[in-house]
Amino acid sequence: MLLAIDIGNTNIVIGVLTDGVLLKHWRLSTDKRRTADEYGLLLKSLFSSAGDAMEINGAIIASVVPSLTPVFKEALPGYIGVEPLVVGESVTPSMPVLTDNPSEVGSDRIVNAVAAYSVFKTALIVVDFGTAVTFDYVTERGEYAGGLIAPGISISAEALYKKTAKLPRVDVGRPSTVVGKNTVESMRSGIYWGFVGLVDGIIERMINEVGGSPGIIATGGLAPLVIGGSSYVTESDEFLTLKGLRIIYEGKR
Repeated sequence: MLLAIDIGNTNIVIGVLTDGVLLKHWRLSTDKRRTADEYGLLLKSLFSSAGDAMEINGAIIASVVPSLTPVFKEALPGYIGVEPLVVGESVTPSMPVLTDNPSEVGSDRIVNAVAAYSVFKTALIVVDFGTAVTFDYVTERGEYAGGLIAPGISISAEALYKKTAKLPRVDVGRPSTVVGKNTVESMRSGIYWGFVGLVDGIIERMINEVGGSPGIIATGGLAPLVIGGSSYVTESDEFLTLKGLRIIYEGKR
């Protein structure tokens, strides 16, 4: 069984896969204060609670939190009994990266591109709804050609609360109407529809620039929130990154 770990700024997504099938998965809050022992014990506890024998014989990590990468590299050998591969360190995806500085592209973005292209085999725009929302373009030939990074919807909501004197903190969600009848409804509508407008506007400009009719696939915890509101984002895969990690791991065995 393969242990795949996607370390993000807000969440850590963990999956156990075998023969290309995702058997178990967990989503944890990212906590930079936890030690290797704490994460190791937590992983053992999760595996124990799953009820099935978890015979992990390989592991791979994608991380955008540099301080947590060595923490997991220490935790996995001691508590799970495997030395992990780390995307961008001990393993590099074979997908060509056509950017000015390929090493600065987040490993999760490349992993997502690998996973999406392996399924669709066509030009693609991959949208990842996380702490930041990223838009990445993959060419018809399977090359990572670059993309955009914008504030995620939660960042926008938090900034609106912190930078104003009277506006409250509100939960992010799809409002029932566009025109709000009170302050909270108005904020929710502005945050949601403003974000959807950003997403659709960027995708439209990307399509106009690259030409053709690229496929569009979304991932990330907030992708379902946007589907139904967006004119372009209609399909998502919550576990796209974990699937990409499996593909990269199996390509290096």
